Amino acid sequence: MNPVTDNLAPDTDLIVFDGECVLCSGFFRFMLRHDQDERFCFATAQSTLGQRLYSDLNLPTSEFETNLVIVDGKVHQKLDAFAAAMRALPGAWRVLSLCRHLPAFLKDPLYRTIARNRYALFGRYDTCLMPDPSLRSRFAPDGF
Repeated sequence: MNPVTDNLAPDTDLIVFDGECVLCSGFFRFMLRHDQDERFCFATAQSTLGQRLYSDLNLPTSEFETNLVIVDGKVHQKLDAFAAAMRALPGAWRVLSLCRHLPAFLKDPLYRTIARNRYALFGRYDTCLMPDPSLRSRFAPDGF
């Protein structure tokens, strides 16, 4: 039993991203394009579901310094989240999952630096992403 994922539908692989962050929303669009089997569903960090997951993980619920990637009931954060998402994609994208093998003393500061400066580097939307009707089916319940 995992209290963080217990309320998700069984076999749900989920990506939770900051819907106001240009970089994070770009990751979402990348995954939509390349997740041909539609393995993942999505939620914004600002949504009811996103807020609950961040809170359950004792993560800040207003400043999102990590995307969450849940695969096979396991929650991944930081660069390991990116690696888990890449590992789930078909084809050559899987090679990017090798970043999970970087030593923590390298990957954690690198990820933290980008995460803390992402709005300055990439920009921020004035409002949270709202999916158009054609994309809503890819979002988890309470995910936007």
